[in-house]
Amino acid sequence: MVAGLLLATPQTAAAANLLTNPGFETPGPGGSELPHCWSKAGWGDNDFTYDTVSDARTGTAAVKVALSRRASGDRKAMLTENPTCAPTVQPGTQYDLSLWYKSTTPDTAVTLFRRDTTGGWQYWTDLRTLPVAPAYERVEVRTPPIPPGTDQITWGVSVYGVGSVTTDDYAMHAVAVDPPDPLCTGTPTECRDGRWDVLPTKNPVRSAHAVVLHNGKVLLIAGSGNSEEAFAAGTFTSAIYDPADGSYRIIPTPKDMFCAGHVQLRDGKVLVMGGNLSYPAANGSHGYKGYRDSYVFDPATETYTKTNDMNDGHWYPSATVMGNGDVLSFGGLRDDSTGSVTADRFSAAQNRWLPTHQVKQTWSYWGLYPSMILMQDGRLFYSGSHVFGNGTPGTGASVYDYDANTITDVPGLQRKDERDQSASVLLPPAQDQKVLTIGGGNIETNPKANRLTDIIDLKDPNPQYTAGPPLPQGTVDRGGGQVPQTGDEGKMYVSAVLLPDGKVMETGGSLHNRADPVFSSSLFDPVTRTFDKVATDPEARGYHSSSFLLPDGRVMSTGDNPGSNTWNHNVSIYTPPYLMKGPRPAITSVADNEWTYGSTQRITVDRAITKAQLIRPSAVTHSSDPNQRFVDLPLTVNGNTIDLNVTSNPNLAPPGWYMLFATDANGVPSVAKWVRLDGPAAMSPAASGSPGSGGHGGHHGGAGAGAAEAPAPHVQDFADDLSAKPRKPVKKRGSQPVSPTVSGCDRHYGAAGVCVPTDYPPQVKATTAARCDWLARHDYGRLKVNGETDPQRLDPDRDGIACGKGDLRGKRR
Repeated sequence: MVAGLLLATPQTAAAANLLTNPGFETPGPGGSELPHCWSKAGWGDNDFTYDTVSDARTGTAAVKVALSRRASGDRKAMLTENPTCAPTVQPGTQYDLSLWYKSTTPDTAVTLFRRDTTGGWQYWTDLRTLPVAPAYERVEVRTPPIPPGTDQITWGVSVYGVGSVTTDDYAMHAVAVDPPDPLCTGTPTECRDGRWDVLPTKNPVRSAHAVVLHNGKVLLIAGSGNSEEAFAAGTFTSAIYDPADGSYRIIPTPKDMFCAGHVQLRDGKVLVMGGNLSYPAANGSHGYKGYRDSYVFDPATETYTKTNDMNDGHWYPSATVMGNGDVLSFGGLRDDSTGSVTADRFSAAQNRWLPTHQVKQTWSYWGLYPSMILMQDGRLFYSGSHVFGNGTPGTGASVYDYDANTITDVPGLQRKDERDQSASVLLPPAQDQKVLTIGGGNIETNPKANRLTDIIDLKDPNPQYTAGPPLPQGTVDRGGGQVPQTGDEGKMYVSAVLLPDGKVMETGGSLHNRADPVFSSSLFDPVTRTFDKVATDPEARGYHSSSFLLPDGRVMSTGDNPGSNTWNHNVSIYTPPYLMKGPRPAITSVADNEWTYGSTQRITVDRAITKAQLIRPSAVTHSSDPNQRFVDLPLTVNGNTIDLNVTSNPNLAPPGWYMLFATDANGVPSVAKWVRLDGPAAMSPAASGSPGSGGHGGHHGGAGAGAAEAPAPHVQDFADDLSAKPRKPVKKRGSQPVSPTVSGCDRHYGAAGVCVPTDYPPQVKATTAARCDWLARHDYGRLKVNGETDPQRLDPDRDGIACGKGDLRGKRR
């Protein structure tokens, strides 16, 4: 494959070459080691040399960069970062970059920097990993569209393994890509805002979890579905939805996977961990309990198979896949209702949960469904998004270094104790290492949900959150019909979905804990950092709702479970505006659907495209999908034959199945093809800090020797100068005390699935009449009083029924 991807002769466009001294024939001033307009660059712990050599492809000079020892970092020769040498570029334009090279190491990459007109020079992305070449070979790759605010770029070949690279005859040419003629295939409103359709067939299960499988179907997990009656009967359900024909198939489900964790493994199977061991006691003696059981769901047989148990019980656990395919899980509630402080690790190599002594422990309580996002160097970023409970120590966000076993706070998250049921996503593309956090509230005090957004750039040496634009507002139904939101009203239980055009869709949500649904949807553009309001799902989508991307580019939304324990079985499908712009490009062939890291993969398309990307399929619950990511695939273009350049870094794209989209100049995506990314690099010690690896994810060390069977991933020195010191270690302990009312529900009233608030919205007076009126407007119906206590004074006549006629007789309304 590789030989066919390297062009035999350069393209004839010498007059259009935008580079100064591309063949190194003009020497540098004063006998410097590098030619005119070329400079040394790099970082890390390595031994290196730079030389201008006579071993040129043409002319008399070439440049050789060599590493004789490498523990971390890279070295490269780059176009000098000044107005004279670095080529000027135009935002929105793409450029073809080419060079001739020969090398003795596979640990190389064409690396691109850009100059931001306000922020200065900064790393942009790696464009291609270069195979070993004993004789000169030509390589060409196309840049992504130049971002707004960029006026210059510079680039060169990074060497990050022991060996050398010699380069010569660089070239850079602007690419003219004419977008298809604009065309609207819907109404003008649909072409601007998209369209929602409610499907005729309802979801047959109360699914709180949704996983898009690599066969294009969707696994919908309910377990008991927040039904105490189903739990008592042992009736646990899942369903398979097939978008191709709109059908559902009920799947036998062995345990109550309600509020479990789940993640997709490298082979496409789904690991499901923990779940609901017990509903809370009516007398308040205990809250929810999490079990230790774990299962693997096989899409081929549509069956669950038991794995070994986790080391601790987990209800609402996190689940983050690492660069080597392992899974780390934190948080949740134990089998005694206390908070779990035990980290669990599933070994991809051994296909089992490792014993506690083989897993590094901080004995920290991360909360419930903590959003733990894998960084490009193998560390984890806790974004501050979580579900139930507040008062997270420190700033509310932090970086966890598994190998060093340290937690370091990251500043800037706004109102950290009002980010319950917020959503966090790694923004497109994953190479940019930016995270967006959206909305949230506080289950315990139940204020109005906020419209805050926060963005952090994990490429910064000392990253910190900065305020993003406020969420657009929609309408809210407080029990008397939809009215416009006002003031700072936002949403919690919000869903966030990565789209193939590089935008993020936020949709659904509620104003209060399991009450007052908010009707609004918008698209966030990571390039302009703006929201654009679009069509609104007509269905309420609050607690226990899920939204996710389908392989055809549409978004599916399911669920809603208000405090009254009703359930919305209607399913909505959103057709984005990009599907209203005329014919879609099509991927007509994929040479191989088994991809390896650092490889180049060939596809054909039916017409010109400007971008291609991998999107990891969703595994979402409770606004949480920390493994969702969009990975850019730089292109080499030869008509309708496209060579896609795959990252060498498994931390950017953990092993597993991905949806491959190709997108045209109007942002219209193809239907996805499924490809599986894996390979030796994912198994190297440098990939995400395997147990006993000694370095974390190649960030400080790793497999830098460059063995051909397991090349080192190319990582950058991002987030390497955190201003805070790591937190002091926590002594070994068994658990964290957690209130039985952590979910914000008062179990003195109604069944276990009913959520009578422990704290009402601020406008509700603390009187029997006001509280009963609020409950009536939210369809709570007849509520039994559990036990002999009535802390909210909802049963003054003490007949065992809250808000009955006798309770309200003579009460002021």
